[in-house]
Amino acid sequence: MTDTTQAGLQGRVRSRTTADVRGRVALVTGGSRGLGLLIARELARLGARVTICARDEEELADAAALIRRDTGRSVSWEQCDLSDGRAVDEMVVEVTRRHGPVEILVNNAGIITVGPVESLDVDAFRRAIEVMFMGAVRLTLAVVPGMRERGEGRVINVTSIGGRIAAPHLLPYDCAKFAATGFSEGLRAELAGSGVSVTTAVPGLMRTGSHRAARFTGRRSREYAWFAAAASLPLISMDAERAARLIVRAGIRRKPELVLTAVAKVAVRAHGLAPATTTRALSLAARLLPSAGSSARSGETSGASEHAKGTRWTDRVATLGEHAARRWNEPGTS
Repeated sequence: MTDTTQAGLQGRVRSRTTADVRGRVALVTGGSRGLGLLIARELARLGARVTICARDEEELADAAALIRRDTGRSVSWEQCDLSDGRAVDEMVVEVTRRHGPVEILVNNAGIITVGPVESLDVDAFRRAIEVMFMGAVRLTLAVVPGMRERGEGRVINVTSIGGRIAAPHLLPYDCAKFAATGFSEGLRAELAGSGVSVTTAVPGLMRTGSHRAARFTGRRSREYAWFAAAASLPLISMDAERAARLIVRAGIRRKPELVLTAVAKVAVRAHGLAPATTTRALSLAARLLPSAGSSARSGETSGASEHAKGTRWTDRVATLGEHAARRWNEPGTS
């Protein structure tokens, strides 16, 4: 295939993708920062009528301004706590009143708590399940019936490699993402032939600056140090702008699944072929992470707070992550 032919094919694919999105009503949860903001920006760039939702009103306003600056297109925003069923229903009614029924739903909202199991309480698990699993379930059940009636719709569920392989020191996040992954895959099977597609996006670590928004328990400064490094180093993490483009493209093309980052792809395959070996590797990783020590019940702090206390070493290895945090509206970067 010549370069000219390949360029022509790529151009037709881009045009077809744009045509499938232009004018569609899209709702993106967790759209005020990080990956959700970038997915919303990509949909807006392709011509969708985008609404973003999150809990923080100021962050939403800043995100909408950022998307308008980058794309020249306006997006709407709705303040909503996805753990509140009534608030979810009210948001769907308001989005429908303003723009029409939701045609593209992106379930992306998430919270990350980092720390050993000894430092966690039941509430950490409850919060994770309410936002990342039940929040996605509530919103999906609110919009999918209309999609089925129209015979057209797309649901993109952003899960995680943590929903396939339970990484140590991330147990509440892992549990919620496992549930979200199962819901997404089962939903696709049930909606087959209805005109409504479901795409399960399974990203590994991405450079979104998420270490600023995460919560840390146990030996909090040490937990922050390893997580900030892992979420920033280029050989381990992925550029978030590229990830957002690939996720949107997969959803528009109705792909069943998208696994992102080379590390995540290798990990998923290894776990499928040799689950016992993978578990042993995770056990070794757990021993290398900070122990709870006497700080087991020390409470939580935010990544933004830990950054303010950070060391020169942490700042150096997290340089790319910090750059992403400033660009994509993460806490404590204004």
